[in-house]
Amino acid sequence: MDVISVIRTKRDRGELSPEQIDWVIDAYTRGIVADEQMSALAMAILLNGMNRAEIARWTAAMIASGERMNFDSLSRPTADKHSTGGVGDKITLPLAPLVAACGAAVPQLSGRGLGHTGGTLDKLESIPGWRALLSNEEMLNVLDTTGAVICAAGDGLAPADKKLYALRDVTGTVEAIPLIASSIMSKKIAEGTGSLVLDVKVGSGAFMKNIEDARELASTMVALGTDSGVKTIALLTDMSTPLGLTAGNALEVRESVEVLAGGGPADVVELTIALAQEMLTAAGIKDADPAKALADGSAMDVWRRMISAQGGDPDAALPVAREQHVVTASASGVLTRLDAYAVGVGAWRLGAGRARKEDPVQAGAGIELHAKPGDTVTAGQPLMTLHTDTPEKFEYALASLEGCYDVAPAGTAFTADPIVLDRIA
Repeated sequence: MDVISVIRTKRDRGELSPEQIDWVIDAYTRGIVADEQMSALAMAILLNGMNRAEIARWTAAMIASGERMNFDSLSRPTADKHSTGGVGDKITLPLAPLVAACGAAVPQLSGRGLGHTGGTLDKLESIPGWRALLSNEEMLNVLDTTGAVICAAGDGLAPADKKLYALRDVTGTVEAIPLIASSIMSKKIAEGTGSLVLDVKVGSGAFMKNIEDARELASTMVALGTDSGVKTIALLTDMSTPLGLTAGNALEVRESVEVLAGGGPADVVELTIALAQEMLTAAGIKDADPAKALADGSAMDVWRRMISAQGGDPDAALPVAREQHVVTASASGVLTRLDAYAVGVGAWRLGAGRARKEDPVQAGAGIELHAKPGDTVTAGQPLMTLHTDTPEKFEYALASLEGCYDVAPAGTAFTADPIVLDRIA
């Protein structure tokens, strides 16, 4: 077996054999296949796709590259959630403690930013002292004592995916449906959760730009999970507009804490509660009220214990960027469009994301929104504030925001799209 023949097979739109898939995943994990060779194969998969059998085998090979976890010792049923990535998508932060407050255990393995989308671990690392890297024993202990844990997948869990995940981010292959599905599901199946809810984003700020591709991805992942004995459902949710009013690491943590305190933007609260209800139902918990757990402070209590258990200080001040730049509305009227992708790229260019897998991120960088579609704005009023430690990045970020919003005449009727577009189970 050699990597060139594997690349050529997929380049020429052939079907990879089970033996080719098993070999290339194992060889890449062990360093026999180089990054540039796997980049070529990933691009061939992006352009030519994989069939259902190939995706299933690729996922199985990723799982087989490492260990599998087990949560049978817990007294609670387990439920996990995964988002395919969006702009301002801080939902995991309030969701994990909320579901734990309602009686489930939430073993949330999360990742870094991918392209223009933020990473949960990058966000949480803006909290002083918080640790993403936990041993399996530490993870189980935090989960057992607090009900929820958000951490990085250990080195022993699907290590092939860890290498490929970082490579996809810097080679323009993030959007490949087979690679998205296998990346997500290999970690979730190996993780050992009993049930899984998938938040598959649709729209300009998502990797899936149209609902047909999103349904394909969701159906693929639901089938992979179900076939592996994990109760799996997917919600297709709108990502044409950023979620909430912030895109950036510390900015999104601050907004998540507002949600846990019973406030926060209505769209973030709505989606958090919708996903919480799906997770609780999948875990067999039918009498819990997520909205009540947000209102009475019990979700906040779990958040504080969870952050503390991972070395973080829930009372510490969050980082603030040294420089700000305000973008004002160009006209008066009704804001009818605010493009999520443009805002995500802008936040990324300000330092909230990374261009190479080795790059650091700025904790305080990002974009704060002062209006959302449907709001009335006046010419000259602040529309968004850009935050960064490196003011030379403003020009580059502003270029991505050109034409990112529309303002219609005052009195123009506006109806927002629903947040939840479809459900696949």
